[in-house]
Amino acid sequence: MIQFDAVHKRFPNGTTAVHDLSLEMPEGGVTVLVGSSGCGKTTTLRMINRMIEPTSGVIKVGGKDVTQQDAAELRRSIGYVIQQSGLFPHRTVLDNIATVPLLLGHGRKKARARAAELLETVGLAPDAGKRYPHQLSGGQQQRVGVARALAADPPVLLMDEPFGAVDPVVRTQLQDELLRLQKELNKTIVFVTHDIDEAVRLGDRIAIFRTGGHLVQCAAPAELLARPADDFVADFLGAERGLKLLSLTTLAEVPQGPAPEGDTWTLVVDEARKPLHWATKGAEIPVRPLHDHDSLLAALNESVASPTGLIARVDAAGVLTGVSSRDDIHTHAGQAHAEARTHTGTTETEAAAA
Repeated sequence: MIQFDAVHKRFPNGTTAVHDLSLEMPEGGVTVLVGSSGCGKTTTLRMINRMIEPTSGVIKVGGKDVTQQDAAELRRSIGYVIQQSGLFPHRTVLDNIATVPLLLGHGRKKARARAAELLETVGLAPDAGKRYPHQLSGGQQQRVGVARALAADPPVLLMDEPFGAVDPVVRTQLQDELLRLQKELNKTIVFVTHDIDEAVRLGDRIAIFRTGGHLVQCAAPAELLARPADDFVADFLGAERGLKLLSLTTLAEVPQGPAPEGDTWTLVVDEARKPLHWATKGAEIPVRPLHDHDSLLAALNESVASPTGLIARVDAAGVLTGVSSRDDIHTHAGQAHAEARTHTGTTETEAAAA
């Protein structure tokens, strides 16, 4: 767990970057710090590994006050990923990843073996280890940056807008990869972004800051979307926060039945009973089948696009299991909103300074 207790950061020019912050970041979870430029989110993250020293207050990682530890040793025990990956251009990918294990005194052979293992963990081919950073795409460089941060197996991983410099498609892929890694490695992750959609997708908890370093609200994504603390949070979440909430609820509980036969439109499947398209006389419309783990938002989108208002449901092998109606999806969407609004989880808020 990471704990901030009345932490304040004022720079020499008189600017307050973080104002009296008290916040807990649970062990094994992803806490996302979000807000507009100048709100103190990066300063908050960088105080954890003492890249920036707090003016007052206490910061503890795993129960230990970070200011009482050697700064260099502390930083080696915490993974750190930045937007531009920060790789050493004159070193191969393998040697970039092996940097921290070597600094910790591991032998070169052991450090390189660990680096090779991590290449696979972050989804890169083994031969990528022989290349130099400039020979990789932006997304590949970010994967290497994550691998390097994980090389010493740190319990805490700090990520400062790590996916902000790549295109939207690659960004989604990197987010997927981070979610997969977190399921496997269970790190305590502090993630900074200005993108609320990214925060909702990745965070177990989201802390929203306003200019001047004030924490406004910290809560689980569903609670935040359903019960924003004030107008500032509601505006920051955007007018489509109801749809964002549907992205957090899966399709699993929505009932399904057999595909209709003899209607105007027919769901065509192949020999393995995998859905292909909706067909009617002289026309075909592609179908995007959905799994139980897909979101209600994806289901709603697909039901609107479907000529029948039905979505095709498939199992892990892609075989048709049934169809669900637009009405049933709407019903469960309403239930998801109602449950989120009545949720009694704890929300941390701090009133704006006068």
